[in-house]
Formats: sequence, C-alpha cells, structure tokens
Amino acid sequence: MLSSANDQSTLISLEKVGKWYGSFHALKNISLSVRKGEKIVLCGPSGSGKSTLIRCINALELIEEGRIIVEGQSLDGTSKAVDAIRREVGMVFQNFNLFPHMTVLQNCALAPMRVRGTSRADAERLARKYLERVRILDQAEKYPAQLSGGQQQRVAIARALCMEPKAMLFDEPTSALDPEMVKEVLDTMIGLARDGMTMICVTHEMGFARQVADRVIFMASGEIIEEAEPEVFFKSPKHERTKAFLGEILAHH
Repeated sequence: MLSSANDQSTLISLEKVGKWYGSFHALKNISLSVRKGEKIVLCGPSGSGKSTLIRCINALELIEEGRIIVEGQSLDGTSKAVDAIRREVGMVFQNFNLFPHMTVLQNCALAPMRVRGTSRADAERLARKYLERVRILDQAEKYPAQLSGGQQQRVAIARALCMEPKAMLFDEPTSALDPEMVKEVLDTMIGLARDGMTMICVTHEMGFARQVADRVIFMASGEIIEEAEPEVFFKSPKHERTKAFLGEILAHH
C-alpha cells in the first residue's frame, strides 16, 4: 500500500518527478513514497534512471519537475534545504570516495565535525562506534590504500552512519568489488536493514533483494515499470520487460 506524502510514517516522498540531461529524459513522472524503516531495492537495466533517482533524493542532481520531500522538508533547490536533507540522508557510492590522505578514523569523524559542529573527541567516539558496527574498528588508524575494496566500502558505510541519518541510499555499492568481497558488504547492509534503517538500494544483487527488501522496484527508460514485494516480484512478474530483465540477471548468476 503506497502512503501519501502527508502520512506520518512517510519519510521520503517523490511526486511526479521529472529530470532531463539536455534533451535526454532521464526520469519520467516518478512518484514514490518510502515509509520509515522500509527497505526498497531499485533494479533495472543500465541507463534506466535508478542511480539518477537516488542522486536526486540526495540533491546531487536537481530535478526539473515535481517535488521531493524528505522528513517534511521540500527539496526546493535552496542550499538550506539541500544541507538539511543531506544531514538526514546518508549515501554510499559505487566507488568509495574516501579521502586518501586521511586515516579511516579521520574520514569518518570529518562530517560530524564539519557539518554538525561535533567536537573532535565526540566525532571520533562516534566514528569508533560505527566502525565497530561494520566490524572494521581494527583498521581505524590505516589509510584507505591499505585496505581491500570490501573494507573501504564498509568504511564508506560507517562514514555515512556517523551522521546518524534517518535513511541510507546505496548506489550499486558492490559493483566495483571483487566477487569475494561482495558478501562482507552485503552482510553489513543486511545488519543495517535488521536494525530498522530506512534504505533505498540500487543493486543487481537479487539474493539481497529477496532477503531484505520490503519492495522491489523495476525501472526501465526512466520510468517505474513494476513494483511488488520480493515474493511476488520474483515469482510472478507482470511486465514482459521485468521478465526479460530477471531472466538475464538469473542467467548470469
């Protein structure tokens, strides 16, 4: 059941969102409502608009049409609104985006100090708490280059958690990793999901979607083509494009 934007349980709401890159229509009339604690997996072929959609929620991309509301705050393009939303919504990218000249601990403590004005001691306490949460506290004094890809991605997750966000956005967080490192990152994400974090994940990891998602949303050509609970989505997809996509994904795994 989709909830409306003024429903108390709704954390993120997109209303008829449109986005262009020049003449390319990247998002077409997207409406989506995400409840607190809900886990949503976005899937679809390359270029379908999935990453663009979550980048718009975090104001990394600006929309031309419609509205995005996060925790009652409308993303109206002002820097005040952007800052407010980025404080509430954490983002984890495909490439880890860690500062190479800073230790793991410094990477994690930076945003609370800069954005929230947290003292260094408190920010480092917070950083240690979340590094422990993603089971990588023992690497706190190392630099990103000394870590594996899977470890770097877990640091990136801890860094986002240090802002204590209301929701987490994941943009294909395992696609840049070697296969043997995928599980450690997915296990971290599964742990967050079990703790009740609101999550929107762009991923091709269908096992993760089955295990964690409340809803799976299939996008193609900038539109939401189909959405359903995992059980229904995987067993009896309605649309031909969904069926073709799932056939292709499952053939590769």
